[in-house]
Amino acid sequence: MADRTVSTIAPAKINLYLHVVGERSDGYHFLDSLVAFAGIQDLVSAAPAKNLCLAIDGPFSAGLPEANDNLVLRAARELTETWDVGKGAAIRLTKRLPVAAGMGGGSADAAAALKILSQLWNLNPANDALMDLALRLGADVPVCLNGQAAFVGGIGEEITAAPPLPPAWLVLVNPGVALSTAEVFSRCNGDFSRQARFTDAVATAEELAAVLQTSGNDLTEAATALEPVIGDVLAALKASQGVLLARMTGSGSTCFGLFADPAAAKQAATALTQNHSKWWVKAASLVSDTTRPSS
Repeated sequence: MADRTVSTIAPAKINLYLHVVGERSDGYHFLDSLVAFAGIQDLVSAAPAKNLCLAIDGPFSAGLPEANDNLVLRAARELTETWDVGKGAAIRLTKRLPVAAGMGGGSADAAAALKILSQLWNLNPANDALMDLALRLGADVPVCLNGQAAFVGGIGEEITAAPPLPPAWLVLVNPGVALSTAEVFSRCNGDFSRQARFTDAVATAEELAAVLQTSGNDLTEAATALEPVIGDVLAALKASQGVLLARMTGSGSTCFGLFADPAAAKQAATALTQNHSKWWVKAASLVSDTTRPSS
């Protein structure tokens, strides 16, 4: 069979809300979060090769660990060992998303690698088995592998489909600082939150913002204590014209503003870029289903 290359996107993961609802005896936290995705992504491709290897390029490639320690290669190795593949692949990761930024970039990359390598090697693993492998790689990998808006519980393994989300836009802002997820969680003290799930479909971005107002991101205070600039980012987003909601995603440091239409989002992104030239600022659509072609 002729050599072929398979590729896919690895979209940014967005926690529309994130509540810490408990803690296990081993220190892992139980979460309740509504996860969707943004229309901005890394790219992952793979072609047949004798051995497993990884090449990394893109604007944020320098911020990644050495290729041998990259989560993409870990995913590939786990896949070959679990299913006794006996084949190699030349994998390429184009890193467009900031690193250690709360958008699940590494998790999305690993999930993308599992998808394309399963295709390249003609594997057909059972969904549950692949999800178990994904969880071994990291708490965010299963929901990225699922690729659809979902409520996430447990430590990331409990995935429940969310009601349909409306068309909406995001402005993503990263101030150029990286945060350790483990360190942020270690500083997360205080009472646990309750679940904030809802069951009814939301028709408009305005309605989504109203629903989300009753929730939050429980990691914001801890992340801001480590990197006070996150407070500046949130203040700047909240002051943007047309913003419906401003919030940190994941364990930081990226924050997002929710907008009703692309024109308002793009205008806000332009203004933020002009006023804060060192910040990474992108306008992108809110994506409920990454398994469908984008419009």
